Amino acid sequence: MSASNSAARVGVWLIGARGSVATTTVAGCAAVAAGLHPPTGMVTETPPFAASGLPSLASLVFGGHDVLDCPLPKRAEQLAAAGVLPHGLPAAVAAELAAADAEIRPGGPVAGDTRGPDEVISAFARDIQDFAGRHGLDRTVVVNVSTTEPAPTGTSLPPSSLYAAAALRAGCAYVNFTPSTGLHHPELADAVAASGLPYAGRDGKTGQTLLRAVLGPMFAQRALAVRAWSGTNLLGGGDGAALADPAAAAAKNAGKERVLADTLGTTPQGVVHIDDVPALGDWKTAWDHVAFDGFLGTRMILQTLWQGCDSALAAPLVIDLARLALRAQEAGFRGPLGELGFYFKDPVGDSPAALGEQYAALLRFAGRLRDGTAGAGAEAGGAAAPEQPAAREAGC
Repeated sequence: MSASNSAARVGVWLIGARGSVATTTVAGCAAVAAGLHPPTGMVTETPPFAASGLPSLASLVFGGHDVLDCPLPKRAEQLAAAGVLPHGLPAAVAAELAAADAEIRPGGPVAGDTRGPDEVISAFARDIQDFAGRHGLDRTVVVNVSTTEPAPTGTSLPPSSLYAAAALRAGCAYVNFTPSTGLHHPELADAVAASGLPYAGRDGKTGQTLLRAVLGPMFAQRALAVRAWSGTNLLGGGDGAALADPAAAAAKNAGKERVLADTLGTTPQGVVHIDDVPALGDWKTAWDHVAFDGFLGTRMILQTLWQGCDSALAAPLVIDLARLALRAQEAGFRGPLGELGFYFKDPVGDSPAALGEQYAALLRFAGRLRDGTAGAGAEAGGAAAPEQPAAREAGC
């Protein structure tokens, strides 16, 4: 199979397209493509991926769905005022922000919407197809970057699953960067299997769980007995408000707990508390307290403190995932892309839990993209039990 034409124009359709993560993604991609900033945090810009045929940053065309009406240029100015984006960057990439904003369509369903699920899915799919047609795009990937919703109840499709179903109907690869249900709804299992489209997720691994994926294997490999592992998250913004809901917080914590169980071989005592602190805005603090036993039962403690900007941590991963998923679809990969587990708390398909092993799998995937050895990503299909739907970012 020939290498990808990295100059071909390809689409990135963002769910939650006017939120902080999406705005930082669009602005950041434009800034790096123009040489205004280095590609810090973008794994796909490191040497192992140079010959993998990934689409160039300049070839990415952005659009999306959102229920908000705050224009991207204005949202970018707000993020710059908060220190999330560099001062002056919104003005430097104003044209790119405006172009992406012009391609954002109303999301939903909103209160009073009388359409049935199939009508909503069809409308969303038409939006994506019209976007691809207007720009002459070779392929489009749908990426969910909206705020977490509580787990759905009953059999009705939550918003995230409506968007995910629209991606399938439009023939697009799909990435779920949230802990939301998306394709993981029983009602979509047959459609997922029949589509043969590549997909990846769930829940981007940006901070606290990233550390856990490194530290958990360390304790296991050194034969140290972890007695308890507790944590606290302080965050504001749309995620802080959404995760104030205990059901949404439980959904978020499921991935954090899975990493410990998978890397330690057991589930230690302790929980993660998530506190909404609106004054923090897009910034978050994550603290972990690890109690463990050493030789002869000597009791010891490790504490970690992670302070970062969620959008700046997430945006380079979103760009990486969009490029990898687009290339995977071009190369003929099908079904769950377990090789992208490096980026997620709760990855689809077969993926190790330790970060080092996940990185090795990602490098092997880069080699397969380079050599054109596709086949099924792991196995086609793979819809699982429902968890949480994707929601909306906080507004202006």
